[in-house]
Amino acid sequence: MAQKLYVGGLSYSTTQDGLKDYFSQAGAVQTAIIIIDKMSGRSKGFGFVEMSSDEEAQKAIAMFDGKEFEGRTLTVNEARPMEERPRTGGFRKSGGDGGFRGGKRY
Repeated sequence: MAQKLYVGGLSYSTTQDGLKDYFSQAGAVQTAIIIIDKMSGRSKGFGFVEMSSDEEAQKAIAMFDGKEFEGRTLTVNEARPMEERPRTGGFRKSGGDGGFRGGKRY
């Protein structure tokens, strides 16, 4: 069964192909994804690597956690499921008259 790993501390210049090649030293890599900021189009400095088996994932953690890659120290561990978070920022749709409550009602 495939195991997804969180990889933090990536250089902003790291490519998905470079990440995949690096982790292939530990075994077969199914996917390597770097998370990109929607606004700037730049890497957020972390990503996910999916290894083919749990054994390969554990080997990758042992090999790469705390090690330097492209000038940065990596954090590698098992990825946790994404948790629901409240939305922040953006526009909120509100009804009414923009907060003005004075005057007569008809």
